[in-house]
Amino acid sequence: MISRAELFAGAAAYYARHRTDYGPEVVEHIASELALDAASRVLDLGCGPGTLAIPLAARAGEVVAVDPSEEMLAEGARHGVPGIRWVRGDSSMLDELPLGRIDHVVMGRSFHWMDRERVLDDLDRLLPAHGAVVIVGPVHDPEEPSWEPVAQAVRRDFGLEWRANSESYEQTGRHHDDVLRESPFRRMESRCFTRVIRRSAEDIVGLQLSFSYSSPARLGDRLPAFTEALREALAAANPGGADWKEEDVTDVLIARRP
Repeated sequence: MISRAELFAGAAAYYARHRTDYGPEVVEHIASELALDAASRVLDLGCGPGTLAIPLAARAGEVVAVDPSEEMLAEGARHGVPGIRWVRGDSSMLDELPLGRIDHVVMGRSFHWMDRERVLDDLDRLLPAHGAVVIVGPVHDPEEPSWEPVAQAVRRDFGLEWRANSESYEQTGRHHDDVLRESPFRRMESRCFTRVIRRSAEDIVGLQLSFSYSSPARLGDRLPAFTEALREALAAANPGGADWKEEDVTDVLIARRP
């Protein structure tokens, strides 16, 4: 089985540059709901290049940022943000990692990669009574951005198929809140944040290279041909060259024990 780190090989720089951040409203909401302060220690599980860890570090005493990819960790660490400890590891080895005391756990677009039930059982042992699990990502059925059919057609031409973890909601039909409802963290609160973002054609090309199913590792020596084909398809679909508008909806799900 190909590991998540291998699937994202070569994608870290594209991920950091072209994936949208969660925005200050989302970060403020998380910090406020968790009552983060200088004594708080937060685990960012599946941190990628620090999309959540970096802004949360300004609100907590320490963020322990864990990811299986050395490339992602290096991309995050190069910013030199204080208050973050970058740790290589994954959700299957929480008991083996040097985490120390953890108050809360956040996961941004990473929970779907995990054996979700097992992870929640492990977090039940790890977190104190007041500890919360925060899952940040898209809503159940996000609206497809206008550029996606164009990119999808090019990916199809290159035989790039989307992959899901066997325990993910796409494979099991069980969304995150369904899994949480049957876990120790079944007291849930959810809030959605919506904003309109704009992407240039180059942003869309770079975004594709940040995904596991169309990463540089998956493309190999076809990378130049793929990016050129996508640029041409985007130009044909949008001859004026204006930025593509997209509604970005982020769901913040905060789960606690009853």
